[in-house]
Amino acid sequence: MRKLITVLIIVGLIAGGVYGFTRWQAQQQAAQSANYQVSQAVRGELTASIGATGQVHSNQATILTWKITGTVDQVHVQEGDVVKAGDVLAELQQSSLPQNVILARADLVSAQKSLADLYTTAETAAVQALQAIASNAKLVKNAQYQVDNYIVPTEQASLSPIEALDLMEERLNQARAAFEPYKFQPSGDSKRQELKEALDLAQGDYNTAVRRLELDYQLQVVQANLEKARQDYDKWKNGPDPDDIAALEARMAAAQVTLDQVRITAPFSGTITQVEPQPGDQVAIGAVAFRLDDLSTLLVDVGVSEVDINQIKLGQEASLDFDAIRGKKYKGVVVSVSRVGEATQGVVDFLVQLKLTDADEAVKPGMTAAVSIVVNQLEDVLLVPNRAVRFLEGRQVVYILKEGVPAPVDIMLGASSETVSEVVDGELKVGDAIVLNPPAVFDNNGPPPFVQR
Repeated sequence: MRKLITVLIIVGLIAGGVYGFTRWQAQQQAAQSANYQVSQAVRGELTASIGATGQVHSNQATILTWKITGTVDQVHVQEGDVVKAGDVLAELQQSSLPQNVILARADLVSAQKSLADLYTTAETAAVQALQAIASNAKLVKNAQYQVDNYIVPTEQASLSPIEALDLMEERLNQARAAFEPYKFQPSGDSKRQELKEALDLAQGDYNTAVRRLELDYQLQVVQANLEKARQDYDKWKNGPDPDDIAALEARMAAAQVTLDQVRITAPFSGTITQVEPQPGDQVAIGAVAFRLDDLSTLLVDVGVSEVDINQIKLGQEASLDFDAIRGKKYKGVVVSVSRVGEATQGVVDFLVQLKLTDADEAVKPGMTAAVSIVVNQLEDVLLVPNRAVRFLEGRQVVYILKEGVPAPVDIMLGASSETVSEVVDGELKVGDAIVLNPPAVFDNNGPPPFVQR
């Protein structure tokens, strides 16, 4: 009986101990679960972005320097002024200019006068050529009429004028030679009369050939003069010779370039952001005078890793933050993506350029911007906080509370933002209580240790 009582007492103590330990363990787990930070798994929107930093710069900028030495005469602008392309910003005193500049002015005037004279000469020559065309055309008409109406003996008709002249000259010489022995015979001598008649006939034929040749020559001369007048007109009707014009224009351009060194002009429209010269300053070649920036468009150049560059596309939107401008976000858009990367200390980055679309006066070239480029916009996807994701034996997991105890759940992630990621596969369900701060080591009844990412 006593043994039975003893056994019962021992069993009761064991049962009480087990109950007490179980209750203590439940209390410990309840206390521990009360310390967990929990977020429910939900579906929602995800904006995936890539972050980078870069510096603001203007759309176009240049440093303007002096090209010659001299004394500053006038400065027409001050810092902050908006100028147009071609505006004169400053100029030097004429009396302080080098000799080559003074000579360039004389050469410019000379070349301009020569060019004007060239056009005048061309105009006059064209008019004279027209007059010559009219005059010679009339002469050609008259000469042609003389040739066409000149009576040519039948025996000469088939011959050219020069052939007829040669033949008639030969016959005349023969007739003269035949008459020569009889020319001193009495005029009544029949033989002398016969030879004299033959000589007179040959002389007449020869004279006819000469006259014909003269008319033909006159026609050819006036025709040649007419053709020359036409060529002269073709030469001058469109003005001077282009080569002559180009030569004089080159002289003028060279002189003008030298003269332009006297002053500094704006190469494009923009804002004066730096002013160095003052009236009376002595300046040297290469001395900085002004800085000009086109602030109508502000750009930011950022380096994007080769891992992310293929996600960057033209037209993607971005947000920009500036340490120098608190409490305000700016918008931008990707306008260019480099096709070639540059390696720096073993890391390859690609240059991406963004244009600020809502820049104001607070944004200035040189400021550093934190850029976030939106590369993906997803809706109605299962989301998990990035801080809750862990790696367990090479698998991505999150821990969810099951009966107050964290338990690992396998997941596969897709797109990510700075705070959340898309769950594309796994056992996580909407409404699961995700543990944001699971402990590094569980007790014997908990899951195995994990490594925080």
